[in-house]
Amino acid sequence: MRAAKLTRRSFFKTAAAGGVIAAAVGVLPGCTHGPDEIDADPTVVGEDSAESVLESFTQADSPLAEEHSWTLPLGNVLRPAEGAWAPVITAGSSATPMVKASALSLSSGTLVEVVPAPLGTAATTVIYDVRCSDSAYAWVELDLVTRAWALYASAFSDGQLSGDTKMLWEGAADYDPAPFAVSGSSVIWQVQPSTSGSKTTEHSLCYLWHLGDSDAQSVVESPGRFATAPTVSAGTVVLAPRVHDDEGVFYGVTAYALSDDLKTKVDQLVMPASVRPFRAARVGERFLVSVEASYSSGGLLSKMGTYMGTSSAGFVKLDREPSECGCGKDDLFVIKSNSSYLVINLADKTYSSLASVDRAVDYGEFPARAGECDQFVTFSTVKDPDTGYPASVTVRTFRL
Repeated sequence: MRAAKLTRRSFFKTAAAGGVIAAAVGVLPGCTHGPDEIDADPTVVGEDSAESVLESFTQADSPLAEEHSWTLPLGNVLRPAEGAWAPVITAGSSATPMVKASALSLSSGTLVEVVPAPLGTAATTVIYDVRCSDSAYAWVELDLVTRAWALYASAFSDGQLSGDTKMLWEGAADYDPAPFAVSGSSVIWQVQPSTSGSKTTEHSLCYLWHLGDSDAQSVVESPGRFATAPTVSAGTVVLAPRVHDDEGVFYGVTAYALSDDLKTKVDQLVMPASVRPFRAARVGERFLVSVEASYSSGGLLSKMGTYMGTSSAGFVKLDREPSECGCGKDDLFVIKSNSSYLVINLADKTYSSLASVDRAVDYGEFPARAGECDQFVTFSTVKDPDTGYPASVTVRTFRL
């Protein structure tokens, strides 16, 4: 099948990596979910069928109280995570290495260096992106000249790597650096062709690997690029593959169960024809999906904004241009809006604002959580009050 064809072309053993000190995993052929399976019907409902937060809800005081606040050196960027450690991209103190991979303890505020330099031997290779759970740490390295990249992972405990580092995948410029996520002892990543190059007609695939396994699994196939990166949320992985390929361009925002290696679809929301979701996650029993442009047809879900709900129970909409992926717990949702956040309570139909820290508006605040969580984490680059130049990074946490 196509999955096996893509695997043979794209995966190389460690010997081909130019002496990288990491053991490569194999890839099992076959997909749990492919383009031929039966998917839900597209969700097309009237534009007035959803209640608008800004028009119908009552403004109230924010229910979120600041739990912790820490100041980090300039050049630290937090990435989304689910546990007590947040993955961090750290600017190097010199050109070599340009970037380091770190982790921030969300209980103590301690920043620790996890990967001090890329494993790749080329001088132009940098650490490109990082993710972690409390048990596993993964990162992508990218050659800035050739655009070749590799995905690595290792066991992780108390801020340090442990055991052997594994090379999960290696790709060339015809494939984009893998969007990926880490949950518990699992790493989930997507391999998809670049929008330019010689592989644009290839299918995309999602892979799953568990710590200690010698092989990764091919679990979801998309006849084209996935619309969103994988998002982990309370035991599920949310992906947005192409579906109904023989009928047109449709994206199916789908929650898969991690407990059985994504074999079970927990829920699915198929977007109207040609409507590409911008961000997608899941909070409780609701999808949290945003659309960054307005389309000429398709009803409610074809208009720019963020939607909370399901195809069966209906939606609540936020009529704001979306930015980062939202998060929340139960009926409480936190969604980035320009320089602040909107905190939306679907139970009592109220909304409030969570303002950015002082002197952070120019550079913005960004969330380090996505999907369901008990603790909201946000970070921002803060300017020096005297010079007006960026001076530090502020991290804040809030209990939901």
